[in-house]
Amino acid sequence: MKPTINRSIQFRMLACAIGAVWALAFMSGCRRQVETYVPDAPDYMDSTMWFTADKDTTGTGADVFYVVSTWEEDWMHDSKVCHYADVWNAVHRAHMEIEISRAAAYMAPGNRFYAPYYRHTTIDGWVTRNEDTIQHRTRLSMGDVCQAFDCFAAKRDNSRPLIIAGFSQGGLAVVELLKHMSDETYSHLVAAYVMGYKLTPQDTLCPHIRPAHGETDTGVTICYNTVKDVRYIQPVIASSCVCINPVNWRTDATPAVLHDTITVTVAPEHVLVVSGYSGDEYKPYAGFINVGDIHSCEPWLYSDCIRRNMQKRIKSFLQQ
Repeated sequence: MKPTINRSIQFRMLACAIGAVWALAFMSGCRRQVETYVPDAPDYMDSTMWFTADKDTTGTGADVFYVVSTWEEDWMHDSKVCHYADVWNAVHRAHMEIEISRAAAYMAPGNRFYAPYYRHTTIDGWVTRNEDTIQHRTRLSMGDVCQAFDCFAAKRDNSRPLIIAGFSQGGLAVVELLKHMSDETYSHLVAAYVMGYKLTPQDTLCPHIRPAHGETDTGVTICYNTVKDVRYIQPVIASSCVCINPVNWRTDATPAVLHDTITVTVAPEHVLVVSGYSGDEYKPYAGFINVGDIHSCEPWLYSDCIRRNMQKRIKSFLQQ
């Protein structure tokens, strides 16, 4: 006769087997998570770690410190996954330079422009939409930016006005720099431009973060995000308590017309809602960005407005 096994015993055996499989899978997942690669830190005394442009021919401009957004995806190094850009990798620097050079084209004229290459967190972390994951991974990235800024601040002429600006992950860096900088450095700040990122109520408790209320106030932070409709707001980047319209420099719902055909309005949700602009040139990514939020337009759609505004705020700062 074949030996019989009680059904309850069979169930327990099956449960134990399933549990063992899950345990192995979990431990395997943990091993994969541990097997990560972190690129070497940048040396900001090395000129290759910077993109610079001196176009202040009269000596009356500002020093502009710009922080680039996200350009890399997760990549492999010796069978280990990397969640960061490698500043020593010429290809990664070239990717960042695409955006930096475009920003410099309208921010540098009349000013001295500086942008560090840094180990920015890859897009894969942001796509998780998990605030804890993003905060954990960007800690290293923000450390690089703060180190670069300290090196920049130690060498610059402190009599000159200062502007800091950044897009997306670079916007997060601007927020962190405002918290990081000394009161002395802040006293030279014309404005901080947070393009395509958010300010939270907790952020605004920092005395260096004063939301802009007009076109020429100084020592202020300009913050905005753009959507086609408020249902497209991405909370991890655009759930902001602050927004100003970079076309008419109002914080209320007064609409502004850009390039004769685009209407830009501040919505109650503290985002810019645009009509008359498709944003089709920006391809959607992983169902996360450019899906109605047209995130990638932030530094470019309003570039003429930002350029003119920088000039006006510098003039206002110098008059004070």
